Amino acid sequence: MKLLKRLSLLHLIFGLFVVSCNTTVEHRVQTGGAEVVAFRAIAFDLTEVKLLEGPFKHATKLNITSLLNYKPDRFLAKFRTEAGLDAKSEHYHGWEDDTLAGHSLGHFLSGCALMYQTTSDQRFLDRVNYVVEELKIVQDADGDGYIGAFPNGKQIFEDEVAKGEIHSRSFNLNGIWAPYYTQHKVMAGLRDVYRLCGNKKALEIEKRFANWLEEIVTGLNDEQIQKMLHCEHGGMNEVLADLYADTGDEKYLNFSRTFHHEDILEPLADGQDILPGKHGNTQIPKLIGLARRYELTGNERDRKAAEFFWSTVVDHHSYVTGGHGNHEYFGQPDKLRDRLSSGTTESCNVYNILKLSRHLFQWDASAEVADFYERALFNHILSSQHPEDGRVIYNLSLEMGGYKTYQNPYWFTCCVGTGMENHSKYSRNIFFHNDEELFVSQFIAAELTWKEKGLRVRQVTNYPEEQGTTLEFDCSVPVRLTLQIRYPYWAEKGIEILVNGHEKSVNQKPGSFIPIRRKWKKGDKVEVKIPFTLRLETMPDDQNRVAIMYGPLVLAGDLGPVNDPNAGDAMYVPALMTEDRNPANWMEPVAGQANTFQTKGVGKPRDITLRPFYATHERRYSVYWDIFSEEAWKEYQMEYEAQLERKKKLEEMTIDFVQAGEMQPERDHNFKGERTIQGEFRIRKNRQARDGWFSFDMKVMMGQPMGLVVEYWGGFPGSKTFDILVDGERIATENISNNKDGHFIDVLYEIPEEMTYGKRKVTIKFQSHPGHTAGPVFGVRMIKR
Repeated sequence: MKLLKRLSLLHLIFGLFVVSCNTTVEHRVQTGGAEVVAFRAIAFDLTEVKLLEGPFKHATKLNITSLLNYKPDRFLAKFRTEAGLDAKSEHYHGWEDDTLAGHSLGHFLSGCALMYQTTSDQRFLDRVNYVVEELKIVQDADGDGYIGAFPNGKQIFEDEVAKGEIHSRSFNLNGIWAPYYTQHKVMAGLRDVYRLCGNKKALEIEKRFANWLEEIVTGLNDEQIQKMLHCEHGGMNEVLADLYADTGDEKYLNFSRTFHHEDILEPLADGQDILPGKHGNTQIPKLIGLARRYELTGNERDRKAAEFFWSTVVDHHSYVTGGHGNHEYFGQPDKLRDRLSSGTTESCNVYNILKLSRHLFQWDASAEVADFYERALFNHILSSQHPEDGRVIYNLSLEMGGYKTYQNPYWFTCCVGTGMENHSKYSRNIFFHNDEELFVSQFIAAELTWKEKGLRVRQVTNYPEEQGTTLEFDCSVPVRLTLQIRYPYWAEKGIEILVNGHEKSVNQKPGSFIPIRRKWKKGDKVEVKIPFTLRLETMPDDQNRVAIMYGPLVLAGDLGPVNDPNAGDAMYVPALMTEDRNPANWMEPVAGQANTFQTKGVGKPRDITLRPFYATHERRYSVYWDIFSEEAWKEYQMEYEAQLERKKKLEEMTIDFVQAGEMQPERDHNFKGERTIQGEFRIRKNRQARDGWFSFDMKVMMGQPMGLVVEYWGGFPGSKTFDILVDGERIATENISNNKDGHFIDVLYEIPEEMTYGKRKVTIKFQSHPGHTAGPVFGVRMIKR
């Protein structure tokens, strides 16, 4: 009996020992600041992580040049004139010409503050300090705390908004283009200068402006506030919550709750995907604000909304690159096949979803979040910068046969602004920590200095051209901690880890972190090898429309130069003729070119070379491909031939045709219009008018029933309601918004016979509704019915 008791006790002790060895203890840490929640992992300061040679340091160097080329006085020009001061220089152009003026200054402040910490370059500190001094002059000249660059902004806010006279649309508040969006950017810039550069005057300017803004909205009731929030307002809830964190004054935390857009945030907190049809980048900053407020208050409903939004966007609205949206808008969940165009994946959206990802990762150190961060960082953010001159991209095209369009760095848009920040902070999300653990979240060449531990860790790698990384330890005295290495979701052939040359047993699965607990000493080395494999990732709504991945990398097929005259051909983008879903069986490496492959005998009508998307520039490409079996190909051909037959019959019925947007056809048809522009989409010219109209004269046949056939693209979102008139009489009201994603469509409008009686021509007019766009219109046909 005593022996049995001893054995039972030994079994119990042994069992506890096994559990303690195989169970990872979750450590959490408090920040010591205003945050009330405990974090699993906290990011290191930018000053503690220095980039080593590699693609991200190269991108940073390009952005250094871009930022130093900008002239602060040009960003400040309209702030000075609105305060009654003379401008010291001509203002910048692009959206800075419009009522969104001032947003670029905020991005410039944030970009320079981030770059100062990244590089310690005194020139960036000098620039932000100069801008802060100038904003102090502007604010003092105003006298009430206001700072702004858009025309008559202060007057409109004080004389209209503050009195409850609110006229709000998606991007327009009382005639100003998204004023809170701009104010958020400026306040965020001041916050970053205070936090990253230690400029206390920046905080005082931000406080005075927030106090003025609070006076504007104090007298508004809930209904008026919610009406006001229908207009894009950026992350005002975030920056005001941060102001509370920086000052300890709870009035700013309470003020942040004013910017709580109930129509969006409450359904998300309840787990409802209300994103279809919503403008993408209008929404993400609201959820970043909730994430930040959760950290400062512990409000679980704020956290729930942020987490649901993140998983909904990442899992149901995102492409293989980590980007989302088409022409800036969300579509239906898991319906992406036909949402491929030159207007996919706005860079601002990815900038913001990665900011939200940073919050989520710090809460729980989720490998899923870190995996997504890698996907979007390599395949969108790095892909969005020109590797020679540093120009950035607004919408990163995923059109099959499309190409990258780079922005003029002096014609400012939102994505020129976020580009200043994107390429200034690459070292920010590589390493994370708590008191007991060091997380290697991203495989980017960098050196960490952890002063509190007396520890230096160098991550030496040529990743992603190298399939792995090496971590080298340097410390004056041994340091006991758990090294947590990300085991990527895509590692189909596993992961190999050597600690000082000895292989570590790995029991974890891909999509996790691998813990290594030991006392680290000077000279310790951890080698990580993660073999890349080729694989297909499919569209959620079409298993036969696929992207080809190699490890973490999206591969893009090289189709030819941007000005390729064959780009409009029906088979310009080859199909993949194979029933084999393993691309390793029909692709081979290209000698001497890293991560580059050639298809073997499956491309129809030709095989293709594929290389990483981030390394694809000044070329037409495709990221997505249609894959066919022989039987499916025959069905496709039959459908294609039927389309050609329908087009042939339509042309036979046509008595007059105008290709909208092309000079000579429009001249031949007496084109007229107001507030109209020519556009181009998928190598097709078009014509559109916002709050305007355009018209063509077209032939008709006397005594013959006539029909008007207008060709549109069915995937354009937004406000696109307009009237179609024949000689001044309306025959139809049309709304082409999200009519049929991914397809050109022909719409027939019957013309009453009395409208053409006794006539040989009529005037066809497209008249937009207020706040809407007429078109884009591609082809316009007059046909015999």
